Amino acid sequence: MTPVGFVSAILPDLGFEDVIRFAKQADYQCVELCCWPVGKAERRYAGVTHLDVATLTDARAAEVKAFLKEQGVFLSGLGYYPNPMEADAERAAFFREHLKKVIVAAHKLGLRNVNTFVGRNQQLNEVENLKLFAEVWPPLVKLAAEHGVNIGIENCPMYFTYDEWPKGQNLAYSPALWRKLYEIIPDANFGLNYDPSHLLWMQMDHLKPLREFTSRLHHLHLKDAHVHRDRLDENGILANPLTFHTPKLPGRGDIDWDAYFKALREIGWTGPVVVEVEDKDYEGSLEDRKRSLTDARKFLRTWIP
Repeated sequence: MTPVGFVSAILPDLGFEDVIRFAKQADYQCVELCCWPVGKAERRYAGVTHLDVATLTDARAAEVKAFLKEQGVFLSGLGYYPNPMEADAERAAFFREHLKKVIVAAHKLGLRNVNTFVGRNQQLNEVENLKLFAEVWPPLVKLAAEHGVNIGIENCPMYFTYDEWPKGQNLAYSPALWRKLYEIIPDANFGLNYDPSHLLWMQMDHLKPLREFTSRLHHLHLKDAHVHRDRLDENGILANPLTFHTPKLPGRGDIDWDAYFKALREIGWTGPVVVEVEDKDYEGSLEDRKRSLTDARKFLRTWIP
């Protein structure tokens, strides 16, 4: 049976052990563990550190694995979502160096997946960004392969706030661009951390890519979105995306989840499916954020008992 998990970013108040204990209590089989550098968050859902990979020793890795085994919960992967190709060369280099630490940490923990963003230099067009990608990413993918790790790129354009204008901070947001990225890096360990909600609000088919890019699916996020048709008609698709859509918990948006899970069955997906919470209706308190995960688990029992 497909295991269900959640992204730990929604529980920044809790330490690693308490996140795992809550996962077990809420009937989740796995967790995508956030591994940002220790420090202050720069945006919502970022900057959460449930595992400090910069100080991860072999002894600590053994403790983590033993605790997970004791609790009966596993890690679907490690998550770190910066902009490794941003225009500020010093910051971009820092992000890439930390990503390398996340990859090595995943290997120490016996994990197969590291989830992240490709990034984007907002001062360059797409053609120029593809050239930059060809310089920046092959060594990272090679390092991951040497450590038996898959890189799962979330297909989020990272264009939600005005500081992310123009065109966002993640190049890998569409099938057309994925094909170009895979021409540059055909390595099998470079693929997708697929989130259907982003294609939905961008007015794209969110089921078709599951079939075309099956071999590139390394990890799946479950997030919903509601497109406010009246706001879209008023503002148009060139407006800030949050003017016409709202991220939602699975079951509270526009995705037909029965069709989605049917598509997963058709392609033979048996890996984890991981809830990512970005629903502001559940952000008032720690108890609200916990409730978001229990409500999502309740909804998903239709397909994952």
